Amino acid sequence: MSRPGRDDAPDRLYTLTGGRSRSGPDNPFDLVTLVVAECDPVPGMQSEHAAILRLTGRPTAVVEIAAELRLPVSITRILLSDLLAAGRVSARHPRRTAVPDPDILEQVLVGLRNL
Repeated sequence: MSRPGRDDAPDRLYTLTGGRSRSGPDNPFDLVTLVVAECDPVPGMQSEHAAILRLTGRPTAVVEIAAELRLPVSITRILLSDLLAAGRVSARHPRRTAVPDPDILEQVLVGLRNL
């Protein structure tokens, strides 16, 4: 059984990315990066770019975009890089939970022991 977008048409994937197989080293997109459209699709735009802009009206993870487009994540990242460079999308990482300060944890532990 082949996976859609992976083995079906490698020449199509080559065409989608203009022959690029990797995004640049400064690519901010990982699987959980949230992507938000900054504009609507315009006539004449590559259909995959337009689909991404329609999907990202609200924050959407890269992995979700790839699944909806039925494309490998690596190809989706290249397409997202194109849109980011053109200012058509913005990327932001989900907030990471802050790691509590060990000194504060120690004070809380001491306070609990004193109860």
